[in-house]
Amino acid sequence: MCGTCGCSDPSNVTIDDGRGVHTHILADGTEVTHSHERGGSQHHAHEHGGSQHHAHEHGGSQHHGHEHGGSQHHAHEHGGSQPHTHHSDRSIAPAHDTTLITLEQRVLAKNERLAERNRAFFLGRKLSVVNLMSSPGSGKTCLLERTLTELRPHVDVAVLEGDQETSNDAARLRQTGAPVVQINTGTGCHLEADMVWRGLSQLDPPAGSTLFIENVGNLVCPALFDLGEHARVVLFSVTEGEDKPVKYPHMFRRADLVLLTKTDLLPYLEFDLDRAHSSITEVAPDAEVLQLSTKSGEGVDAWVQWLKRLSRETVGR
Repeated sequence: MCGTCGCSDPSNVTIDDGRGVHTHILADGTEVTHSHERGGSQHHAHEHGGSQHHAHEHGGSQHHGHEHGGSQHHAHEHGGSQPHTHHSDRSIAPAHDTTLITLEQRVLAKNERLAERNRAFFLGRKLSVVNLMSSPGSGKTCLLERTLTELRPHVDVAVLEGDQETSNDAARLRQTGAPVVQINTGTGCHLEADMVWRGLSQLDPPAGSTLFIENVGNLVCPALFDLGEHARVVLFSVTEGEDKPVKYPHMFRRADLVLLTKTDLLPYLEFDLDRAHSSITEVAPDAEVLQLSTKSGEGVDAWVQWLKRLSRETVGR
């Protein structure tokens, strides 16, 4: 899991404000800003072969090593003093290892503290904040394109866009005229509260606006990390299996709203809507469910009304 495997390494994070300025987060949390000319030939190389040793510090002195089958060794320091080692052979590190559990708890506890900082900022600026999560290809970016177009004439909107690499989705969303900041997590499979905080410093969303956080496409790890959001929205495409919610229960269990997307494709698929709704109800009985197609427009009005209601309930607008 992310608390222990090292994929949360902040030194891989890059924030792109869309104006050619990239901010790289170093292992000690320092921000280094570079200006990149569009279409230039600037190249950054990172060599990881042979017996090279990498040390990543995360605000403390806790050390653990990852052995990857060769002579390469990675050391990650996470904020404590307890060492542990991961091996590719799961029998060497049993699931009940209390050291792994303790480290995961520390990582998540730190994130919770940072999420509270985000929450206080959102409250002070009267932002309505939505964390969009799904597996890759479920339609988050298409939904945001349609949503931003619908909302912008009436309310201010802004987006923090999360992906492992590229600014492709951010570029698409900027075509709507909304301000967008791209957060690239590198090897990370989810956004964390501190990444959001750093992105906010560049995005600077106006008071009273609706802020969308498009999380990295993943149905596991994003569910573990509170970003300070007001609502969690999980997209579930009809191109996925009807039992997706029961396969990934933690993600759906914490959802405030489940959007069943790409419903325009139903005539061409063998997808059982009743079974899909039953799967959602089984793990998330309190979540609202909307069926939606950004292509046909089905459910878009209901989605926009849900967002407006959330804004009234969270910031009184």
